Order: sequence, then C-alpha cells, then structure tokens
Amino acid sequence: MARDHNGHRVYDAEAVRRLVFLTRMRLSGMPMRDLQHYISLVDAGKHTAPERLDMLLEHRDTVRRRIRELTLSLTAVEYKIATYGGSTGPDVQALDTGAETGTGTDRTTLSQEPLRRALPAG
Repeated sequence: MARDHNGHRVYDAEAVRRLVFLTRMRLSGMPMRDLQHYISLVDAGKHTAPERLDMLLEHRDTVRRRIRELTLSLTAVEYKIATYGGSTGPDVQALDTGAETGTGTDRTTLSQEPLRRALPAG
C-alpha cells in the first residue's frame, strides 16, 4: 500500500468507492457475512456478476420493506406526539377543529390512510 510523505496510507479512487459502497450497504442493514460474501464474489471476478446482482436485488427488497415499516412507525410516533400536543413533522397536516366556535382545541391530525395501517384497531 502506497504511503504519503507523512507515512499515511494513500488509497486509490477504486478503494474509496468500494469503502463507500460497503459502508452504505452496512448502514442499510446488510449483514457482515453477506458483505464478506459479496467482497469474495467481487474479488473472484466478473463471472460472479449474476450472483452479485441477485444479492443486491434481494437486499433492495429488504431495504424497501424496512423503509415501509419505518414510515408506518414514524406515522404512529407522529400521531402520538400530536395527541400530547407536541409539534409534528412536515409530513403531518395541521387541522384546527372547532376553533371558529371557541369550543375546540388546536389539533394536529394525520391523513387517515397511513393511520389505519400504522395503528391497531380499537
């Protein structure tokens, strides 16, 4: 590994790209054993591209499912924050119910569709 005048290792652009990709895969929840297998496939050569593609397609499905689950969880959290009178995020619509008559309180509500999916019945 090449070093600079201070003795620090110097990485080429390919090594940096690999590190960034692997870091993103790890942050997205890819298990270490899968990352290790992926690296071994890359190092084995181009003939492993179909297997690498399969791994990435499967991981993409997992990430998309996780995003949906986290979105529903965020909806539930935002709903509870609103019920306690807290400030909600930008994806929540403000609704002032009964304010024109002086009988209501300022409330924040979520659209009903994500709410139905995020919260249990009852």
